[in-house]
Amino acid sequence: MLLAIDIGNTNISFGIFKGKKLKNKFDIPADTYSKSKLLKKIGVVRPGLFDIAICSVVPKLTRLLQRDLESLTGQKAYIIGKNLNIPINNRYYKPAQLGQDRLVNAYAAIKLYKTPLIVIDSGTAVTFDVVGSNQAYLGGLISPGMKISFEALKEKTALLPLVKLGAPKILIGRSTKASILSGVVFGIAGMVKELVNRVKKDIGENATVIGTGGNINLIKKYSRLELKIETELTLKGINFIYENKI
Repeated sequence: MLLAIDIGNTNISFGIFKGKKLKNKFDIPADTYSKSKLLKKIGVVRPGLFDIAICSVVPKLTRLLQRDLESLTGQKAYIIGKNLNIPINNRYYKPAQLGQDRLVNAYAAIKLYKTPLIVIDSGTAVTFDVVGSNQAYLGGLISPGMKISFEALKEKTALLPLVKLGAPKILIGRSTKASILSGVVFGIAGMVKELVNRVKKDIGENATVIGTGGNINLIKKYSRLELKIETELTLKGINFIYENKI
């Protein structure tokens, strides 16, 4: 079995796989992670019960989790990009600058769907990852996510309040909070739709669009894009890469 771990800026997601089947999944908020919380989630584990593979965009948390997991399970973790390579042709000008999570998502998408592909991950940031018909990673786009947008409006203005993310009931807000909610959610959804249409003109109108991340269902609802929702795309990608390790 494999314990796959996706360390993001907002959440740390854990998935336990038996072969290709995801048997269990849980999250721990990144800013409140502790060894005791991890122990409550996984319990006492006998050494050798499963291997561990980590994909991370937060190096400090990677080091902390490596230490805690080895203490709790007796297992050393594989690190994506260090101990496990992602078998995809990365066309970035400086390949090392590309986040491993984005490559993992692109590889998972290739394993699950036909190319060309556009992968949209809506979390702390909204990222677009583009895979050509030849299965090469062509590049992408990055934009602030919904939570960052709300926080920026609060922090950079004198009077605007911090708004909780939710589903807008109407387009034209009739209060300040409703206006901010509509502006951010409809605005990001509209941006996603426009960018998808532009990318398709470059790589092919037949491109499959895959959505993942915590806010992807809001984007699907308010953009009205045809999205293939894969909520556990990164965890599946980690498992695919682990299965193909050399």
